Amino acid sequence: MFTGIVKTIGSVSRVESRGGDLRLTIRSSGLDWPVYEIGESFCINGVCLTAVRLHPDGFDTDLSRETMTVTALAGIAAGDRVNVEPSLALGERLGGHLVSGHIDCVGTVVTTARDARSIRLDVEIPMDFRRYVARKGSICVDGVSLTINSVSANTVSLNIIPHTVNSTIIGGYEVGTKVNIEVDLLARYIERLLSKDDKDGVSMDLLREHGYAK
Repeated sequence: MFTGIVKTIGSVSRVESRGGDLRLTIRSSGLDWPVYEIGESFCINGVCLTAVRLHPDGFDTDLSRETMTVTALAGIAAGDRVNVEPSLALGERLGGHLVSGHIDCVGTVVTTARDARSIRLDVEIPMDFRRYVARKGSICVDGVSLTINSVSANTVSLNIIPHTVNSTIIGGYEVGTKVNIEVDLLARYIERLLSKDDKDGVSMDLLREHGYAK
């Protein structure tokens, strides 16, 4: 699990093709790498990846065909900057929201504009995922926990404060940039609980009966 609070910005120093998938080398001076071990999870642009080899300043990880198919990492190249977050340890502060590192869809930046010292972003997401987003709800964009300002059609509007601009790769977004999207975990579980196919789950009638809905 992760929190969506990026710890450091890294860079891709190498992309190697291996039998149809890819091996990446991620390097960054922003983490104490000797404390980590092979097999640990890191969130790279929102994607949970496993360290298969450690370096004094980073690690190697494998991208499967599945990961390349369902995330924006398919087009990653040497020199690209990436958001990096190690996995959450029990007892740490949860500054963002619970993030699994399992990408739901790929979004596209359609608008980027200055708003005082912040940046306003509009990100288009596939229509199938619009039901999971709500005004003032949480969303994870390239591994960054963000609050949704508004929702219109299939677009979410986001406000990026100066600290986030400076400590993540979001400051480099342009119109057309592809981004990894993970919706709020709670939204997915609530949908499952309210599913008409789940006779033993939570229903609106049950919520009304116990005073949680009108």
